[in-house]
Amino acid sequence: MQDGNVVVIGGGYAGVRLAKRLDATARVTLVDRKEVFFHRIASLRAGVRPEWTSTPFIPYDRLLRNGRVAVGEAAGIDTVERHVTLATGERLPYDVLVLATGADYPAPARFIGTTPEEAAKSFAEHQQRVAAARHVLVVGGGPSGVELGAEIRLARPDARVTLTHSGPELLHSTGSARAGHKARAWLESHDVDVRLNTFMSPGSNVGTYSDARGTVLAADLSFWATGTTPNTLWLRQAGHGDWLNRTGHVKVDRMLRVVGRSDVFAVGDVNDVAELKVTPAAIAQAQVAAHNIDIYLNMSGKHGKRPRLYRAVRTPLIVPFGSADGVTVVPVPGGDTAVLGTRTTTVAKAKTLMTPFIRRQLGYTAPQ
Repeated sequence: MQDGNVVVIGGGYAGVRLAKRLDATARVTLVDRKEVFFHRIASLRAGVRPEWTSTPFIPYDRLLRNGRVAVGEAAGIDTVERHVTLATGERLPYDVLVLATGADYPAPARFIGTTPEEAAKSFAEHQQRVAAARHVLVVGGGPSGVELGAEIRLARPDARVTLTHSGPELLHSTGSARAGHKARAWLESHDVDVRLNTFMSPGSNVGTYSDARGTVLAADLSFWATGTTPNTLWLRQAGHGDWLNRTGHVKVDRMLRVVGRSDVFAVGDVNDVAELKVTPAAIAQAQVAAHNIDIYLNMSGKHGKRPRLYRAVRTPLIVPFGSADGVTVVPVPGGDTAVLGTRTTTVAKAKTLMTPFIRRQLGYTAPQ
């Protein structure tokens, strides 16, 4: 039995998991501007390695058995009449609305265009620039910057590679100095010039970059892995800026409902839950929100279910150094962390970048 219309805006990791979870119990419409799912975890390697170009693109056609995927961009939300208006003018009625629009990442971890052909062309251009570069600069020493720096070094062992980071150690967001030391040791052992406490900005001349001390660095290609921006500008433009905090994240309560709204939820990178914005956390949020949406749509309580409060999770953080090395930071009781190395990291993520697991989530049982 399907009870109520659920509109999910955003087809990333959280949106896909939630839509799939509710497909049997509600009339689900998943809205996404892209024609295919974008497996962002594989995007950094796809931006460097031609043989990985098509790996991040997984069709939505097997995701929902009962619901549907609407390709388009949300332009407005009418909370009185309870419908979402797409840029095409189509109106989607909802009983529950879910915001899962994620965050915008720097290239190459970004889907350019709306079709896989357009995005693949962008990846190919990155690959060509990396192949031709004599000196590549990576700005940012967090997980993405370290991973990208390693991928570039392995793809271009003959090029000069520099990684700069504004902080005193790499991977500081993990809370593990040991993980940062392992990352730095790997990079430097592979002739990557690692510069800490170095805030970079574009220089006055093309192809030049300057640090806070005025030191000028010349590089013919640069990548900026310095953070993400929540995809919520459209909400502000649609008149719902009061749903956002000062960083642009959607404010949610412990049940993952937008503050002040019982029928609107927000999951994944887009909300203000204080935890690392990683895929396992997004999936965990989707599970809790789906449970609470089920209860909302069956207010009689006939199933005897109780709402769940979401507790920020401490999940393992896996940072590959190419396909056969890396570091994994695992939370342990007491607030400390354990650091695991090559074998665990390779099996868990580095070799396949979780592609088989994500393909199964989309209904594809065989690896690409």
